[in-house]
Amino acid sequence: MQYTQGKIDCKPDEVGYDESRLQTLNKHLQGLIDDGELQCASYCISRYGKVFAHGAVGKKSFRKEDNTPVQPDSVRYIASMTKTFTAVAIMKLVEDGVTRLDTPVGEILPQFNTPPFNGITLFQLLTHTSGLHADPGCFENKYQISYWDMIEGAHKLHKKGHGEFDWIKAALSTIGNSFRVKPDTEWAYCSFGFVILGKKKKKLTGIHAQQYIEDNICKPLGVKDTTFHITPDMAKRYIVSDEEQEKFLNSIINGTYEPQWIGEKLNIPSTAGGLDGTSYDLVRFGNMVLSGGTLDGARILGRKAVEKMTTLAIHNKPNYCWGANEQDRGYGVGFDMRSGPAFTFSRNTFMHEGSGACSLYIDPQEELTAAWIVPFAKEGWFSKALFNVQNVIWSGLE
Repeated sequence: MQYTQGKIDCKPDEVGYDESRLQTLNKHLQGLIDDGELQCASYCISRYGKVFAHGAVGKKSFRKEDNTPVQPDSVRYIASMTKTFTAVAIMKLVEDGVTRLDTPVGEILPQFNTPPFNGITLFQLLTHTSGLHADPGCFENKYQISYWDMIEGAHKLHKKGHGEFDWIKAALSTIGNSFRVKPDTEWAYCSFGFVILGKKKKKLTGIHAQQYIEDNICKPLGVKDTTFHITPDMAKRYIVSDEEQEKFLNSIINGTYEPQWIGEKLNIPSTAGGLDGTSYDLVRFGNMVLSGGTLDGARILGRKAVEKMTTLAIHNKPNYCWGANEQDRGYGVGFDMRSGPAFTFSRNTFMHEGSGACSLYIDPQEELTAAWIVPFAKEGWFSKALFNVQNVIWSGLE
């Protein structure tokens, strides 16, 4: 087993944790690597604000001939966990009196100030109940055109003499691409709603949402490896999963990178899934939320705003995404709050997953925060690397 130990604040038994369960965790992760489901894994676990487990298992590169071990501080795309940072940024504006969660989006962005979109609120975007189309793949619909495809297609037809390109208008420009259901009737995972939240933040503050998140959340917390812009140093520590990603990282290291994706070309906020980070940084972010919005003297958010985010916010909203048939999807403001027979965490635990390959769980009752990054080695979604890992970690609580 290729295992690398990271920095810790204390031993497991000092915070009431059975150290032998960490051996079980490493064995479980190694088994998934051996089965070809994972390339590698890194994790960080803390209790009472102290990191007692921090390690990595497996190889950093997808190349068979490269046996460089993954490190605890190896960097990886954290994808949709970006949404939790975006939600915190929105709540900062709420507690500053700049806006409210019940504010219609159309009051801020004129593209939404028209039927059928004029009833959508910030709250609905944050809780995935806006009625806007869910991410491609959530439902079987061979005719669905993603919002990003709509934007790219319209941009190709846009002529410079016709004024500034309106990417929001382009995304909302067809009847068939407007709503899946009426707002506030079901939970349906819509990443594009968090992109709209990013644009709304720029409109209200005059600061690009990505810059706002880095300056007001990441830097004060000291999470230096959590950013929308990968540095050459981060690129060298990045977990490399395929040739395309390898070329991308080399271009950053060599200073030759040029944007290829339409969202980056147009400077559209990547507030739905644009952050990279480490498991250690994710635990610091999680501990900030766990402690009521302040960590090591850095106030990010007020206690009441945190309580709002981490309390069940929607009730009796069904969820049919990815074949689910839940009649009451548990969700907070930007945080997932599902529960059920799959999990062993305490009631009121909140969490978020990132693109099926990383997770952050925060258990207020046990004062336990855990983050793990588990890049999949093949196409698919592997619950043993996500839900099962949660159960293994929580099994060590004494």
